[in-house]
Amino acid sequence: MTETAQSRSVQPGRMEVGRIEVITGPMFSGKSEELIRRLKRAQIARLRIASFKPDIDLRYQRDAIASHSAHSIEAVAVGDVARLRAALFPALETIDVVGIDEAQFFDDTLVGLAMELVRAGKRVVLAGLDTTFAGEPFAPLPALMAIADEVEKLSAVCMVCGAPAIHTQRLGTSQQLVVVGATGVYEARCRACFRPEGDVPGAEQLKLPG
Repeated sequence: MTETAQSRSVQPGRMEVGRIEVITGPMFSGKSEELIRRLKRAQIARLRIASFKPDIDLRYQRDAIASHSAHSIEAVAVGDVARLRAALFPALETIDVVGIDEAQFFDDTLVGLAMELVRAGKRVVLAGLDTTFAGEPFAPLPALMAIADEVEKLSAVCMVCGAPAIHTQRLGTSQQLVVVGATGVYEARCRACFRPEGDVPGAEQLKLPG
């Protein structure tokens, strides 16, 4: 064995561990697209992937993670973390990378599951909203970000003024925490244009040069 090969090998008695990558930001910032990109690159590298999404999110395809720009990758829809675990663990030895979209729709037990997967040597890539429609932390994303090896926080474009947007604006005045939707239900807003109490569509207010 060469010196280079020796330096790359796992030391005897040392457990090989995985990593956690979190992709977050408001709606329309490209989170799902970035998750799909990373999973497809893993496939190109001949790594074995398993992708999951909450079954509450059926906006585009039931059996795939799909972005607003129509990119997609095959995925299994599950109702909760217990069902995610049940779908994942029987085949864990055949999986290198676990992808999870819309992580904010799962409960806090997702954090413990992610750590189990890391200890099993898996790469875990999660995407989800970091704040609610009211601009408050959206569990379990803050906890996942705290334990992650890498966090990529994306921004969108504010539909009122065109500035970088970090908030998801709910259109209307509903105070229900989870309302699944996309264009027509939500907009991306910057901090100055964000209205946590709810607002009307702002696309027609976009100020363009000229």
